[in-house]
Amino acid sequence: MKVTIIGTGYVGLVTGACLAELGNDVFCLDIDQRKIDILNGGGVPIHEPGLQEIIDRNRASGRMVFSTDIAASVAHGQIQFIAVGTPPDEDGSADLQYVLAAARNIGRYMTEYKVVVDKSTVPVGTADRVTEVIARELAARGADTEFAVVSNPEFLKEGAAVEDFMRPDRIVLGCRDDVAGQKAKALMKALYAPFNRNHERTFFMDVHSAEFTKYAANAMLATRISFMNELANLADRVGADIEHVRLGIGSDPRIGYDFLYAGCGYGGSCFPKDVQALMRTANENGLPLQILASVEAVNERQKEVLIAKILARLGERLDGKTFAIWGLAFKPNTDDMREAPSRRIIAALLARGASVRIYDPVAMDEARRVLALDFAGQEELLAHITFAKSQNDALEDADALVIVTEWKAFRSPDFERVKAAMRAPLVFDGRNLYAPDAMSELGIEYYAIGRSAAPQRS
Repeated sequence: MKVTIIGTGYVGLVTGACLAELGNDVFCLDIDQRKIDILNGGGVPIHEPGLQEIIDRNRASGRMVFSTDIAASVAHGQIQFIAVGTPPDEDGSADLQYVLAAARNIGRYMTEYKVVVDKSTVPVGTADRVTEVIARELAARGADTEFAVVSNPEFLKEGAAVEDFMRPDRIVLGCRDDVAGQKAKALMKALYAPFNRNHERTFFMDVHSAEFTKYAANAMLATRISFMNELANLADRVGADIEHVRLGIGSDPRIGYDFLYAGCGYGGSCFPKDVQALMRTANENGLPLQILASVEAVNERQKEVLIAKILARLGERLDGKTFAIWGLAFKPNTDDMREAPSRRIIAALLARGASVRIYDPVAMDEARRVLALDFAGQEELLAHITFAKSQNDALEDADALVIVTEWKAFRSPDFERVKAAMRAPLVFDGRNLYAPDAMSELGIEYYAIGRSAAPQRS
């Protein structure tokens, strides 16, 4: 099938590459010439495990092309995926300007039936607006070309997006019941047929329900994270170990183990903005979502918990102290630093006079870019950031190690080497990677999130 992907970010590139891998003819469009040049030059502008190999393979086979030519992109695909960014607006709502611009271009250039697929995460009612925009463009040039707008939200985890796409647990498709919509349903069913050979994974529903499903899913996951983080903070007070609690409740099949890990807060491109956007929709409809307001508030506070532990142990002023920081991306297997807790922690340490030696297996280049923006005009603070060459290099003469991202490479370090490199064997673990008792036996002073074995000093 001929498919056009509008937008070459995480969702667009993964969707395009995986559909090409299944034998489809995919045209990837982006108005950012820099991205297209990188892709045509053999690179990939994002880090996602397995993506480079799939793109290389399908570019070489001719099943995947990259261009900034809007007219050619509309002409190419009978199915047009809109996979552009929907960043949060100032009021927390999703900014739809890029989605509507893509729709406008489709309406401006289409000459035959098209299925327009909203793949971007968008609020309820977006498909209606996309339909109106395309219809206006067609009317402006006196065309009555038939089209349908479908909602097909993505459920991809950064760091496992290729696996999630190729082995989906569900495919949600929102289609209308009119003639154009039923034709779109048949085409989308054919496109996704390879994923349903073992068993049917597709859920067909109305468009508004499909749009709502994406926000509801992310809001539920964010809620589980914030709930466990609140319990972890209480566990610190009452002398319980949140890891034991997690195992105890996760064994209940009604609850399960996923997204029950306590830590220093969630970040990334999805949970923060999607929770805010759903809250905004609720407020506009006169039904504020009190639980989600608490979820967001808890997450904001949680990003300060590790800092509070550091200050309780070392004092409010950290002049002359150096902190090694392991992990900068908001989660493992990605270089994405949007809303990453590491940024809040680094800022707090620098503001109190400390220096930091930072390391991430993948996100170092992105960290340089992001931190330069975070501390623009504050060269005196930037001078206290050292970008380490390795996780062990980050430890040199550090007064403490702070773990912010749970990369596998950090799970089983040489602790004797860790102790030898640092000025003091002091670890603040924002992801609960280690057993407190084991750290104590190693002679390492260890502070985690919600783990009662950590000593509490004033």
